Amino acid sequence: MDTDIIRSWHKNTAPWVSAVRDGEIESRTLVTNQAIVDAVRSLAPASGIDIGCGEGWLVRALDGVAMTGVDVVPGLVEAARQAGGGDFRTMSYEEIAQARLDLAVDVAICNFSLLGDESVAGLFRAAPTYLKPGGALVVQTMHPVTACGDAPYVDGWREGSWAGFNEGFVDPPPWYFRTLASWVRLFTGHGLQLREIREPVHPRTGKPVSLILVGSLDGVREKYA
Repeated sequence: MDTDIIRSWHKNTAPWVSAVRDGEIESRTLVTNQAIVDAVRSLAPASGIDIGCGEGWLVRALDGVAMTGVDVVPGLVEAARQAGGGDFRTMSYEEIAQARLDLAVDVAICNFSLLGDESVAGLFRAAPTYLKPGGALVVQTMHPVTACGDAPYVDGWREGSWAGFNEGFVDPPPWYFRTLASWVRLFTGHGLQLREIREPVHPRTGKPVSLILVGSLDGVREKYA
């Protein structure tokens, strides 16, 4: 399933770049873009990495922070490089899990980029290889309550959908649904102390549109030395 996600993003590189840069995704322009920027800024990092950076908008939004962006899709990385604002690299989550990043930063950000299962667990296990001691991992994802829909509230793979996106998108990627408790366990089960949970709310519906979790690496690096 994780490979199906990557395959889909290779097919949808061009429409995704256009959708992000033209402000076509309402929840992002109204709520979640600023929400993730605010969450990262609240940590006052000097350096950071955007894991699953896409076309690089978040790296550019965090001006003043020495940012690195990584993504597995070469077309997205090339679009990010052309726009500038940071150092961009093509790299898979599996390579990151194998400690191939060769850097240590104050904050790592995963903004709607944790769609898989095993690949996500690998990123969490590898946190001590890319975060400085005391560094933070910030994740923004779909809010489990609103994203669950009519399906049972249990972990598992779900079919993807491009509903609400322009007609240029094809072959929606599957994604792995996690309950709130499962997201918390991803942090605590890998030695990350959960410092904060935020639930950005849509200004019109009054319902949460995303979930932001901030975990700290305090005292973890020594275990992996």
